[in-house]
Amino acid sequence: MYAANNELSWLFLDLNSYFASVEQQDQPELRGRPVAVVPLDSDHTCAIAASAEAKAYGIKTGTIIGDAKRMCPKLVCVPARHDIYVDYHHRILDEVINHVPIDKIWSIDELSSRLPPRLRKREAAIEVAKKLKEGLRRNVGEHIKCSIGIAPCGFLAKVATDMQKPDGLVVLEPDELPGRLLRLRLTDLPGINVRMETRLRAAGIHTMEDFWNISPRHARMVWGSVAGERFWYNLHGYHIPETETKTSMVGHSRILDPALRHPDRAWLVARRLTIKAASRLRRKEYFAAAFQLSVRDTDGRRWHREIRLSPAHDNFTFLNALRELWDAMCRELRPATLRKVSVALYNLRKHTEITSDLFDPPTVQQARNEKLSTVMDDLNRKYGAEAIRLGISPQTSAGYVGTKIAFSRIPDKEEFYE
Repeated sequence: MYAANNELSWLFLDLNSYFASVEQQDQPELRGRPVAVVPLDSDHTCAIAASAEAKAYGIKTGTIIGDAKRMCPKLVCVPARHDIYVDYHHRILDEVINHVPIDKIWSIDELSSRLPPRLRKREAAIEVAKKLKEGLRRNVGEHIKCSIGIAPCGFLAKVATDMQKPDGLVVLEPDELPGRLLRLRLTDLPGINVRMETRLRAAGIHTMEDFWNISPRHARMVWGSVAGERFWYNLHGYHIPETETKTSMVGHSRILDPALRHPDRAWLVARRLTIKAASRLRRKEYFAAAFQLSVRDTDGRRWHREIRLSPAHDNFTFLNALRELWDAMCRELRPATLRKVSVALYNLRKHTEITSDLFDPPTVQQARNEKLSTVMDDLNRKYGAEAIRLGISPQTSAGYVGTKIAFSRIPDKEEFYE
């Protein structure tokens, strides 16, 4: 049984309009202007971040840029620079740990801290939160703002960050619950989307008060799994330890710049993505036993296929698999132009988890391929990305291929130089 938490044990930090705020910090001419960060220069793409000024016009993540420009004719569209966002991310972490320990980094713009006992009283927790905000302003940038929630558990601390934006600071005391929670909509809770709200309504749960007053067993029945019971305990201030997850794949994808959409040019991108993925695999000391290629053309058609392999982590094994799948894709899909290319390495395992095959032992060539791939890594790490490379590398508007920030995955700095 889970134990109730009667202290303000958790602090959650949510950076406001992160990508757009970094651009405004890094480019002073953007300050005070409505800014949308975009993956590429096109009215048909969507905003991946919007500044506070753009949000005032109703522009948000996912808004189609053509629509956004009609909503705000003075909108400034800025190509995403993922390397800069990762750099600022690490500067922010360096500042945060000067004030509180970091329990978990949830995404590029969210983290949680389990407060030490001396900071679990209201006054002490508020004081350290204010010092953290001031530290970010002074040592990272005055345009890097955050909302901070403080609560008995990490889940409620995260909920609190959404109660006051931007630059908010909200405390949910254990003895005040449910209190301010009852003003929220069900969809204000992280993890409850429109589909889950529909399921809750079908179970007779229409408001936060309805939800608060059900039993853990009832929540489990609504969800159809133990996840509902865990959610109920989180909502009531219990700390539920996270289940550790294991890396299951390494991959990269790219929305193609217009100049790279012909299959011959898109092939260069796919090859570069494959080498980057293989480099990451070696850096993490994994081997992969499956390779997958996925593409989407400009007509919206999709194609994907996978090849099973003997566990490998050298460039050449995966490039040969890519060549085989790419040729099959061109024959079957016959694309005039491609919009997106993705590669993924699956069935990961450590060297100690690989059982040698007596009937198919590694060849001399395979050993050479592994050695050559490692030498390429060492030279590129020492002299810069692509100091040594296989073939021609495509030129993209971002200046690099494949590496980008995704939900819950923050690229290592090394990825921008592989």
